[in-house]
Amino acid sequence: MQRRSRGINTGLILLLSQIFNVGINNIPPVTLATLALNIWFFLNPQKPLYSSCLSVEKCCQQKDWQRLLLSPLHHANDWHLYFNMASMLWKGIHLERRLGSRWFAFVITTFSILTGVVYLLLQFAVAEFMDEPDFKRSCAVGFSGVLFALKVLNNHYCPGGFVNILGFPVPNRFACWVELVAIHLFSPGTSFAGHLAGILVGLMYTQGPLKKMMEACAGGFSSNVGYPGQQYYFNSSGSSGYQDYYPHGRPGHYEEAPGNYDTYTAGLSEEEQLERALRASLWDRGTSPVHGSGTSWRSWCPHYHS
Repeated sequence: MQRRSRGINTGLILLLSQIFNVGINNIPPVTLATLALNIWFFLNPQKPLYSSCLSVEKCCQQKDWQRLLLSPLHHANDWHLYFNMASMLWKGIHLERRLGSRWFAFVITTFSILTGVVYLLLQFAVAEFMDEPDFKRSCAVGFSGVLFALKVLNNHYCPGGFVNILGFPVPNRFACWVELVAIHLFSPGTSFAGHLAGILVGLMYTQGPLKKMMEACAGGFSSNVGYPGQQYYFNSSGSSGYQDYYPHGRPGHYEEAPGNYDTYTAGLSEEEQLERALRASLWDRGTSPVHGSGTSWRSWCPHYHS
């Protein structure tokens, strides 16, 4: 185990500030555990990034399969951690409340592993199709592939409507695809295949057989169809919400945001946070390579692309 070198980690400080502003007691347990685990691995990485990142060469050819477990939990820098975990905080509060903690934990675990497997398949297929072995050496790290899968779930449970991406209204059902393209236009060093893998895993769950397979494997518990009202109270702003939960909502009723939503998003929607991150990447292109998305680099290089 290695301890990260001391220094001012502004992204980590900002993340912790948001977590405490929301209130630890107001964050569902699996979401909180996921945040804590990623922060712990950032402060105490089990291995250097080049030994924990995911690539076809390292996993398939050198049989280093532990990377499937390590790569989602390691981040390139504090801003990479911040944007991923700020997104996880938002998605986790909504999805864990809807799915229940046990099933959400199962979803996070399955998505973390399966996103890595799909990433390897994509990289292998592209390398073979283009006869370009460099794709087998391309190494990715970070939790953002899982976040793309969770975003597909969130959009599936909240169909209709529009989101604002870079100032343009985009229908929810297309938001993941637009963000996939936008991130890689503004931050070309990020892992396109890693994010695409997340979207595909999310679609496998919402449109394919993955959910039924998971339910069959779960045995004693399954996803919360008709989940009977788990309560989380967001009362740091003086009001409590989510007291009565209906998994599909009351007829004509839209779920309200938690009372302190603006506290941990700085008044921005998730898409507006993405827009800010993408714009920031234009200023940091030569210094800070990661803004809320997985980092990708050639494994023979000791650095990662900006």
